[in-house]
Amino acid sequence: MLWCDMTPSIQEWSSEECVIPYKSPVDNKYHRYFVDFYMKIDNRKYLVEVKPAKQTKEPKTQKRMTKRYINEVVTWSVNQAKWKAATEFCLDRQWEFKIITEKELKV
Repeated sequence: MLWCDMTPSIQEWSSEECVIPYKSPVDNKYHRYFVDFYMKIDNRKYLVEVKPAKQTKEPKTQKRMTKRYINEVVTWSVNQAKWKAATEFCLDRQWEFKIITEKELKV
């Protein structure tokens, strides 16, 4: 957030103010997705989600259905539904949806 404040090319930004409805594949109900950031940079608008790199990749299939594996699969499927809804939301507005991880943040 300090980076957003200190970067001159960022004209506007907000945190968790953009809400997008999405249908969860877990319970087949609609939920609200609060995207991490909205940014306007050089007159282009973005929605940005910050996630650990591990959560941006589909879990590898495992032979045993452990609680950990099931949680990873559920998290992945819900994230996919959220990101699809965010992508469509952005396309309708000629914005761009980005997912960034610790790699982009260099942490």
